[in-house]
Amino acid sequence: MKINPSLLFFHRRFSCSCLVSLSLLFLTTLAPTCLAEIAVRTGEKIVFLGDSITAGGAASPSGYVQLVMSGLEANGVKASAVPAGIIRQKSTEMLARLDRDVLLKKPIWMTLSCGLNDVWQGERGVPLELFKKNISEIVDRAQSAGIKVLILTLTLIGEDPQNANNQKAIVYNDALRNVATEKNCLLADVNGEMRSTLKQASYAKADDHQLTIDGVNLNPLGHQIMAIGILKAFGLNEAQLENAEKTWLDQPTSCDLPLKVSVSLREYVNLRETAKKRSLSMSELINEAAKKSIKELIVNKPESEDRSRSLPSK
Repeated sequence: MKINPSLLFFHRRFSCSCLVSLSLLFLTTLAPTCLAEIAVRTGEKIVFLGDSITAGGAASPSGYVQLVMSGLEANGVKASAVPAGIIRQKSTEMLARLDRDVLLKKPIWMTLSCGLNDVWQGERGVPLELFKKNISEIVDRAQSAGIKVLILTLTLIGEDPQNANNQKAIVYNDALRNVATEKNCLLADVNGEMRSTLKQASYAKADDHQLTIDGVNLNPLGHQIMAIGILKAFGLNEAQLENAEKTWLDQPTSCDLPLKVSVSLREYVNLRETAKKRSLSMSELINEAAKKSIKELIVNKPESEDRSRSLPSK
């Protein structure tokens, strides 16, 4: 049988076209799971405007500001951070210092973590309507200066989502979500993430804290929730968040432990003598012993207790 050369050419061309089309479809389908588009670019500056949680988030390697930056870098984005958190501040004070602490820094991005003190300072707080006005003005002025804005919902005030302050905060969080929608801001729903995590939490004791050190100020896991919320809002996908968490897990000296150890006077004197013989301070000796004990505990723990992921699945 003789094959028409023109038909053979058509067949090859049709086959190649199908293969190219299928390949493009395959790559397009895989792209979001392999390499998501991250909103922040290398070289860009991010101002983190907030209160004491933001101040703490910048001061510690396990704080959310530093975690966001290392999480971006783990995914190839080398941006720079400008911490702008001041303790006990409300939306009124943040608006008052916006020029000095944000606009004059000329960032590309501003994250806004505001509202905790507006809610829980009671009569010294900020009423809802004034809060809405302050947040809108902060965002408007930032955007007028060409700054992109990411808004965070409030962290919980106490680890009981049903308490009075957290119920009061619901309308403040709604206001933040509305502003983000109306003004085309990115949104990190930290409040929702914390509520979801606490639903899955198991408390060893009644006064045990899962995400905070005192019910309000965050522990390392609470800061991770904030960081993950921000990175999600910046566009990182599951695989990229995994890259970030792997970087966080093995950062040395990133988490301070709440150690309270009581000893007898004899033990205290012996510890001082041991520290002196080894040319160490008391705190150096105790830290060395604690680290050794912690490593032994981790090595000897039952396999069923292994938790390679510090947070519930995202």
